[in-house]
Amino acid sequence: MSNRPEPAPLDDALGRHRDQLKQLFPVPPSRPAPSKPARSAGIALVVALAFAALAWWNPVYKTERFATAIGERRTVLLGDGSQLLLDSGTRVDVRWRLRSREAGLHAGQVLFDVSPALYRPFVVSAGPAQVEVLGTLFNVRRLDDDKVRVTLARGRVQVAAAGHAPISLRPGQQVDAIGGQLQPVAKVDAARAMAWKEDRIVFEQTPLDEAVSLLRHYRKAAIRLDDPSLAALKLSGVFDAQNVDRLLELLPSILPVAVQQQADGSVQIRRKPPRK
Repeated sequence: MSNRPEPAPLDDALGRHRDQLKQLFPVPPSRPAPSKPARSAGIALVVALAFAALAWWNPVYKTERFATAIGERRTVLLGDGSQLLLDSGTRVDVRWRLRSREAGLHAGQVLFDVSPALYRPFVVSAGPAQVEVLGTLFNVRRLDDDKVRVTLARGRVQVAAAGHAPISLRPGQQVDAIGGQLQPVAKVDAARAMAWKEDRIVFEQTPLDEAVSLLRHYRKAAIRLDDPSLAALKLSGVFDAQNVDRLLELLPSILPVAVQQQADGSVQIRRKPPRK
């Protein structure tokens, strides 16, 4: 009698049909494992493609929001060394992207002192205008929803609007974007245009409706210009940004208007009634 164990019925069946199973279900040929340099090159290629995709996509990885109350001024130092000086009643957000830096000005005005970054331009969006810069000192003011003013003090910026080809500004130049259209470039005294940082408001033949729009950022209670025919009146002078009420008191002696104080603290500017 043999001491060798009898083969299990399942093993015996598999042994008898192994050749047929190989023909019906062939095993794919094995591939040699890639060499270490080949694996490294493949990983490097994947990483390069990932960075290229991110660069093309240019996603936002950080957003910061800043605001000032009426009568407040605030200096903000950004992580790249750029400095923002926010005027009274201003709202701005800064979005950091891989290939660019972006600021959105929603109200008020900001003096931008931008740190140079050749491969990460700084772009400011404000209503109908967009300002692109690599490094410079410039001021952006939102006069109302569809009117923006850009003034350049140092460097060079490019200003674009939806309905106009981009234009370049040089120091001492200013441009308005109104309703998506860029107006003719004007030569200005940049220091006077930015005098607000020293608590001075400078008007030079400024239309009254534009002056009122600016003054609203320095006064908590509303200022209303009831008569549209007064909008084109021109106002000139240098005034204290911390004492807008004093300017309103003086206004009837400068222009043919009446200023009426309301119970809620608001002010209405009306045409001065004719003398009897």
